Amino acid sequence: MASPAAGDVLIVGSGLVGRSWAMLFASGGFRVKLYDIEPRQITGALENIRKEMKSLQQSGSLKGSLSAEEQLSLISSCTNLAEAVEGVVHIQECVPENLDLKRKIFAQLDSIVDDRVVLSSSSSCLLPSKLFTGLAHVKQCIVAHPVNPPYYIPLVELVPHPETSPATVDRTHALMRKIGQSPVRVLKEIDGFVLNRLQYAIISEAWRLVEEGIVSPSDLDLVMSDGLGMRYAFIGPLETMHLNAEGMLSYSDRYSEGMKRVLKSFGSIPEFSGATVEKVNQAMCKKGPADPEHLAARREWRDECLKRELAKLKRQMQPQ
Repeated sequence: MASPAAGDVLIVGSGLVGRSWAMLFASGGFRVKLYDIEPRQITGALENIRKEMKSLQQSGSLKGSLSAEEQLSLISSCTNLAEAVEGVVHIQECVPENLDLKRKIFAQLDSIVDDRVVLSSSSSCLLPSKLFTGLAHVKQCIVAHPVNPPYYIPLVELVPHPETSPATVDRTHALMRKIGQSPVRVLKEIDGFVLNRLQYAIISEAWRLVEEGIVSPSDLDLVMSDGLGMRYAFIGPLETMHLNAEGMLSYSDRYSEGMKRVLKSFGSIPEFSGATVEKVNQAMCKKGPADPEHLAARREWRDECLKRELAKLKRQMQPQ
């Protein structure tokens, strides 16, 4: 077996996101400590990780150069936080999206870590200034927001606190690259970060188009899945502009007036309630009823598409 990567990684929280992070770091050869206050939660998490890694290996989708057994041997459980931080170079917090809970966890970590470990949160929308202000080790703190499901979607948004050291950002960026993720630097904090701001902009206009009777909910989703989404799986909106004309300057000269005219016609922020939410819900339930069994099956199908088809294709179609 190959030697483990230098330094250990601590995952705080053993839910879906924590399990995915544990698998990712193990795929990069890191020894991983999985911490949770509930021992039974960790037992279930380790069983889930073993099952998932075996399945990934059988399908040829396991990340990293180590076998499933080799990766599994790198993951251990821990229920004592003070013991868990010993020897770690990176701590990835994965507790529920609750500001008070996360602040409590980081206050605990702040009191027991040294000046070398990076303290990282998986928060999807809580600002670093809300999470880390007042901590003695604030220079070592950063948000590393993954996209669900993290094992199959490589993007990680790195969002620093105003006092975060540039070295912390660089270290975290390099670490994410080492475990096969695609880190992006959010240069200053903003509500929603980047991914959710883009996502909410799409959701907002999608909702308005359905609410105003322009398109059905099912056809709206088709516009994305069989239209924009096919392009955006490989290139972003800015490169799309660049390629859809003779470069960005040509695109802006050709289409800017039309874009501004359409943008001015956008309505106010939807309420996401009332008759429209009932209409959208009925359409979505035709694809898959909203009971736990059907939702779980649909999520499994989504993840299979991501990990065994799209992810594999993206690895093969590296940009030239």
